[in-house]
Amino acid sequence: MKKLMLSCMAMLLSLAVFAQSNDPVIGKWENSSKEGRIEIYKKGDKYFGKLYWIKDASKKDVNNPDEKLRSRNIQGLEILTNFTKKGKTYEGGEIYDPKSGKTYSCKMTPKGDKLEVRGFVGVSLLGRTEVFTKIK
Repeated sequence: MKKLMLSCMAMLLSLAVFAQSNDPVIGKWENSSKEGRIEIYKKGDKYFGKLYWIKDASKKDVNNPDEKLRSRNIQGLEILTNFTKKGKTYEGGEIYDPKSGKTYSCKMTPKGDKLEVRGFVGVSLLGRTEVFTKIK
């Protein structure tokens, strides 16, 4: 009986590890300027990211185009929304830039402990890439 339970536990653990490796984007990431940290998670079949830490936690969303939202804190904002996994990339989502108050189309490509996050307008050729580093 003990052997059966150990086998079941080992199988569940290996499934958990396998599931994690299928979603390398899930986890905590630090932006290149080291001013912010984003936690990426999955809700249903979509991926989202929340700005869970910023250097200045009192900073407000003063550049938001919606005046009603300008008094909210930037820390805690969901800035990555509605990504779908397509092969090795995550696309079809948007990224909100609290520094400018603008929202851009976005795609993310994990590369080991790095995450290339490309925000763009229209086509991805017209954009900018930021590289996040996985927090261990």
